[in-house]
Amino acid sequence: MSTAALPARLYRPSYTLLQKTVSKSFNCRSISSCVGPPIQKPAFRNRQTTQFFRALHVTQHQNFATTKKPTAKSAKSTRLTSADQEELALKMASANGEDHFLTLSCPDKSGIVYAVTGLLAAQNLTILDLQQFSDPASKNFFMRVHFGHTTDVSSLQTSVAQLAKDMQMDYSIRPVNAKPKVLIMVSKIGHCLNDLLFRVKSGQLKIDIPAIVSNHAEFQSLAQSYGIPFYHLPVTKDTKTEQETQILDLIKEHSIDLVVLARYMQVLSPRLCTEMSGRIINIHHSFLPSFKGAKPYHQAYERGVKIIGATAHFVTADLDEGPIIEQRVARVDHALSPKELVEEGSNVESQVLAAAVKWWSERRVFLNGAKTVVFN
Repeated sequence: MSTAALPARLYRPSYTLLQKTVSKSFNCRSISSCVGPPIQKPAFRNRQTTQFFRALHVTQHQNFATTKKPTAKSAKSTRLTSADQEELALKMASANGEDHFLTLSCPDKSGIVYAVTGLLAAQNLTILDLQQFSDPASKNFFMRVHFGHTTDVSSLQTSVAQLAKDMQMDYSIRPVNAKPKVLIMVSKIGHCLNDLLFRVKSGQLKIDIPAIVSNHAEFQSLAQSYGIPFYHLPVTKDTKTEQETQILDLIKEHSIDLVVLARYMQVLSPRLCTEMSGRIINIHHSFLPSFKGAKPYHQAYERGVKIIGATAHFVTADLDEGPIIEQRVARVDHALSPKELVEEGSNVESQVLAAAVKWWSERRVFLNGAKTVVFN
C-alpha cells in the first residue's frame, strides 16, 4: 500500500526514513544539510512531495512536543563540579581530536623529563612543544608540554596520576582550546575592562567571562553591550564581609577559574585571598615596588621620573606584594602633565594585564614561592 492511501493520523514515518528519502531525492547526507531545489511554484508540488513535507512537519512537531525542558530542580542536581567539568572537557576534546597541555611542577630530581616524555610516547602521543625550568634556588622543577590528541583519556589520566604520585607532582591536563572562566572585577576606571572585553570579542584572548562585578554601576551598560551579566555589589566597611560572600557565591555558581581585578580599587580580605590563592590577578598602576597608593602617576610626576610602568601580579593578603607575572615600562619626560602620564600609564596597564591573563589561560604561568615561572 502506498503512503498516499494511508490516513493522515496513521502516517508517521521515522526520522531515519525521512533522511533516506531526502538523501535519495536531493542527493544529500541529511535533512539539515539538504539543499534541494526551492519549491516555489504550485505546479511543482505534486501529491508525492506534498505527502513528504507533511510527514516531515508532523515528525518535527512530535519531536519538539516530546522534548522536556529542564526544571530548576533538575538543572541544579546535574550541575558539574570543577573536576567533572575538567574530565568532560578532556573527553570532548579527545572526541574532537584536539591537542592538550600537560603542566606540572614538583621537587627537582633527575629523570623527570625522561619519565614524562616516555609516558607520552607509550601513549603514542606526539609532543608538539615542550618547555622546562629547574630552579636551583627553590629546587623545584616546572614543565609545560603541548601534545597531540588522545582517544584514550582514562588511560592517560591513570598513567599521569601514577607518575605524579611517584614524583610528588602537581599537574593539570587541559585541552588547548578549553576556555577558562574568568570573573572580572572593576571600580570606576574602565580602560583595562574595556581592553579585555574587546580582546575576548575579537578572539585575541580565549577566555569566557560569565560575569562582571563592580562596587559601582558605571560599567553596567558596557557589560550589557557585550551580553555579559553585570553584578553591582556596593561595599562599605560594615558590609565588606557580606559583599565578599556574594562574590564567593558567584565564583562557585559559575565555576570560576580565575578572578581578574581590572582596576578594582578595594582591598580584598585575607579570607578571600586565601580562598582564591593563586587564582586572582591584579593590575597595579605602577612599576612595583615603587609608588604605592591612590595616585602613583602624580607621585611619579612630583619625583620627575623618566620611566613609568605597570605590574600584573597574583593577589595575596599582603597588599601589592604577590608574585609578579609581567611588568612593562614606557619612557616619559619632563614635558608630560599628570593627565598625560595617566593616559600613557593606562596604555601600559592594559597591555600588561592582557598579557598576564593570556599567559595564564595558555598554562604558561607557574607559582614558585614568592615568584613566578612564565614560559613565554
